[in-house]
Amino acid sequence: MVNTLLIIVSIASIIIWLVQEKVARKQIQADFDRIIESGQELPADEVQARTSPEWNEWLVKLVFALWIGWGASVVLFKDGDFAFVLVVLTFLAGLIVGLDKWLFAGARAAYLQSREVVDYLARYTREQKEALQIHFGDDMVVGESARSFFPVLAVVLVLRSFLVEPFQIPSASMVPTLLVGDYILVNKYAYGLRLPVAGTKIVEVGEPQRGDVMVFFPPHKDVYYIKRVIGLPGDTITYRNKELYVNGEPVPSEFKARLPAGNPEYRVQVEQLGDSEYKTHTSLRMYPQRDNFTVEIKPGHYWMMGDNRDNSSDSRSWGQVPEENIVGKAFAIWMHWPSITQLPSFSRVGLIE
Repeated sequence: MVNTLLIIVSIASIIIWLVQEKVARKQIQADFDRIIESGQELPADEVQARTSPEWNEWLVKLVFALWIGWGASVVLFKDGDFAFVLVVLTFLAGLIVGLDKWLFAGARAAYLQSREVVDYLARYTREQKEALQIHFGDDMVVGESARSFFPVLAVVLVLRSFLVEPFQIPSASMVPTLLVGDYILVNKYAYGLRLPVAGTKIVEVGEPQRGDVMVFFPPHKDVYYIKRVIGLPGDTITYRNKELYVNGEPVPSEFKARLPAGNPEYRVQVEQLGDSEYKTHTSLRMYPQRDNFTVEIKPGHYWMMGDNRDNSSDSRSWGQVPEENIVGKAFAIWMHWPSITQLPSFSRVGLIE
């Protein structure tokens, strides 16, 4: 819904901007030409007032209303894809900037440099002249906004798509490694450079390793998930009585504690998988369907599990993750902010094991 509305609002904005540049601009210049021909020496602010079509101002208000409405839909429906939004906004701003440069900017400059306009503007002070040159020579509000935002959007798109992307941890599935409210950084190139939105790998860099904490899209839902890589393509994963085996070999683990003290509900262990050493939580209760299984990992797929083993929706629930659903490798916590009613904390800043 949100993405569809974004497309509609973007198309409407381009159409309104084109109407402004093609129709309103012509009317503005025609009104100014009449003032010049009349020989009237009007104050600069009156010149601007007389050459500003009222209907053009309403178009500007309409554009703002459309974008405010779209912003409200983001809050209301909460189903937008930020990557898609960023790509669309960057494309929209870039398209307007490019079209303005190739189609309209030259004509505006030529009009300002015409003999009649130069002579008329010469009668004003420098400040008044500059204000009128901006009025008659700069692009419309939509185009001006696009020109201002495009460089920022382009930089953010490149950084977020190919280098580093921030995420917030929304659930307890990775406790104790990651807590609800942790803000993390994800390396977007560790597993290869991918096109934004499409996710198509364009440059091979590396492959996920056992023990990595990975962000991905699960096979059943178009939402970011974060879990630990347990099984690689071709592996056989066995989970028996809450003990993990990879290709028939038990994953090294060390018991640490039963918590909470006095009325224990789960145990804390330290596992060693690949180059990663991390803590896990497992319930003292048994869940036969989740605690006892063996699965072979298909080519091009990965088996994902949360460190909070009995409080995690992972591959045990929705299956193996295809390679094309990979987003990146989580590598650092940069802030902890559990709720808007609390102050953010930097006590958990550090690398993710």
